[in-house]
Amino acid sequence: MTTPTGTTTGATAGTTAGTTAGTKAGTTAGTKARTRAARAIRLGPRSVAALVLVSVVGLIAVGWPLFADADSALTDHAADAPWFFALLLPLLIAVVVATIADCGMDAKAVAMLGVLAAVGAALRPIGAGTAGLEPMFFLMVLSGRVLGPGFGFVLGAVTMFASALLTGGVGPWLPTQMLSMGWFSMGAGLLPGPERIRGRAERLMLAAYGFAAAFAYGTVTNLYGWVTVGGTGGQGMGEGISFEPGGPLGENLVRFLAYVAATSLGWDLGRALLTVVLTLTAGGVLLRALRRATRRANFEAQVTFEGPREAPAGEAAHRAQITSEAK
Repeated sequence: MTTPTGTTTGATAGTTAGTTAGTKAGTTAGTKARTRAARAIRLGPRSVAALVLVSVVGLIAVGWPLFADADSALTDHAADAPWFFALLLPLLIAVVVATIADCGMDAKAVAMLGVLAAVGAALRPIGAGTAGLEPMFFLMVLSGRVLGPGFGFVLGAVTMFASALLTGGVGPWLPTQMLSMGWFSMGAGLLPGPERIRGRAERLMLAAYGFAAAFAYGTVTNLYGWVTVGGTGGQGMGEGISFEPGGPLGENLVRFLAYVAATSLGWDLGRALLTVVLTLTAGGVLLRALRRATRRANFEAQVTFEGPREAPAGEAAHRAQITSEAK
């Protein structure tokens, strides 16, 4: 029997269209699945509460001298650092525990945290003491972007602590540096469009953030030195930029900005420019590597147990099958 040409053509076209549509649908579904698998570690209610708590405590600990009376023991502010440090560590642990409780992070995430912290700590001595050229900030920006704000905050704080041990930079200023680096990395995780913005646009956005956040980091860490060094009488600095205990907030802020411009603007500028250069040149490679590692680790995968549909002969009926599902 001869098949009509129109019927054959229609069947072929239908088959081709169905195959093409199926291929496109499969490709789209696969791409979406990979995007979901590579997404940042999400923040749950407990993670948000822990981050807000540690941030509020940090802001109070860093900025309280601006609101203190003239007769406050500002000269002893450096002695508060051990207590601040003792309070900060449990709060950092609380952020980790809250993140684990919210999204089921496992040993793979903790291992990646340790690896990235070690790499960041090793990068810091490369430019230490050279015009503020610190390549670790570039790594913190990209890690916070890929792994999310909660993971980024803990990574930044742990990296600064590890680098201080490595370089001998442990001192009363360390808690402020840990908090500032945590906020620095967390901000990268809060940038918009983690699943939509890719390629050059993403690198430009991260470079702009790194430039601005590098100055913000320097501003926060300088506040500690400004208060402790110039808290009484402005010893070692000009009268126009020294801290005045009990003075009006507006006047002290003007003095502080003058202090930053006179003492650390060059360091902050070097840090910001290096972060921009590294983000634009090497950012694409590192972003892909971090996302590939995140997909393979599948941090948010959870193990569920299901009973077998039909228990084989001679096998206990209570035996379970293990399936892994990603949220």
